[in-house]
Amino acid sequence: MLGDGLVTDPEIMEGYRYDRAPCVKAGVPLALVRPRSTAEVQEIARWSARHRVPIVPRGAGSGISGGASASDGALIVSFERMQQIVEIDSAAMLARVQPGVFNAALKAAVAVDGLWYPPDPSSFEISSIGGNVATNAGGLCCVKYGVTADYVLGLEAVLADGSVVRTGSKSRKDVAGYDLTRLLVGSEGTLALITEVTVRLRRRPPPARTLVAMFDTLEASGAAVSAIVRSVDASLLEIMDRASLQAVERHARLQLDTEAAAMLIAQSDALEGHELQRIAAACEAAGGRDIAIAEDETESRLLLNARRLAYPALEKLGDILVDDVAVPVSRLAEMFARIEAIAARTGAQIATVAHAGDGNLHPLVVFDSKDPRDEARAVAVIDQLMSEALALGGTITGEHGVGTVKRAYLKKQLSEESLALQQRIKHAFDPHGLLNPGKVL
Repeated sequence: MLGDGLVTDPEIMEGYRYDRAPCVKAGVPLALVRPRSTAEVQEIARWSARHRVPIVPRGAGSGISGGASASDGALIVSFERMQQIVEIDSAAMLARVQPGVFNAALKAAVAVDGLWYPPDPSSFEISSIGGNVATNAGGLCCVKYGVTADYVLGLEAVLADGSVVRTGSKSRKDVAGYDLTRLLVGSEGTLALITEVTVRLRRRPPPARTLVAMFDTLEASGAAVSAIVRSVDASLLEIMDRASLQAVERHARLQLDTEAAAMLIAQSDALEGHELQRIAAACEAAGGRDIAIAEDETESRLLLNARRLAYPALEKLGDILVDDVAVPVSRLAEMFARIEAIAARTGAQIATVAHAGDGNLHPLVVFDSKDPRDEARAVAVIDQLMSEALALGGTITGEHGVGTVKRAYLKKQLSEESLALQQRIKHAFDPHGLLNPGKVL
């Protein structure tokens, strides 16, 4: 039935054993399967259930939490061939897509009708909708427009026994029964295999205007963000620290101020134009300098490109462990201070970028994977970063998911009662533990 969708060649399977998470030990799969339809996914799940063979679902492999890393003897189910945009209903402002559709492809397809799919992970050009749903991906514009879960109206999913469940509906309001849609979004492939996603669309907003401000301390930039979110609905609020600015400047020569402790990039798509004035005033009050508004869309794109280049620029310095912690926005400045203290105490090289308006920080720890001591230090730094985020009332992961990288830390955030309840939910969906074993719980 699968034809060339069934692969057992070890050399081909090697490219599917890992996602982009470093320091993850992946298993050796039994086979790689690449279905084209829900019916084929059902057959795979039924075979797996009969023979008690685990399944590891995989989107585009752009995740950095180890959620798509292979397990020994498992089937890797790659959704790369399920890339059909099934429907765009411009009147109802929704779309139905298969899980392998890239985020960027969906954005481009609906833009023809003047519509917009807002979820905007930094990897939107190379990440799939299925993967975005699996991790409840966020992104640069979620400070105003929300995360993936806010746009998923319904799902089609194959359960571990091969049966199909459809959750939600095309209606924007639907409270019929338990919210299984919201439960499956962010479940990282541990509860079901998502084969179709119905998403809500919005009207395309007006072109955003961009403001940039430099700060001499990270704490001051965090204070500015807290003031901004209380006064305006900025459509984007991003921070880059000095280490990330310096890495990007070496990489792309964008004439960034590499002496500043932080650069704040803010956008507003409000029609009246008063928001940028309020943002500028908040930055100035917090000690911001060199506050400037981009003259046109080209300059705006250059500034956003600097933010998106942070990860590839830092990769040139060594291996990268990416943390993904979030704290209340009011504690953002404090979290920046604690990150700096950890870097000073451990001697680790940490560069931080942040979806600042959400309090979601990405400290990027540079290390040498060929040096076991350096790798161990990097892992210890990640542990300290998560502990500090929890101490400030935050979370160990804001948008990347738990996967395998953060599985051991989940018990630091959740109570025994909560973990036990989640285990019971997992058992109800997947009684034999075949779906993405060893991930999350």
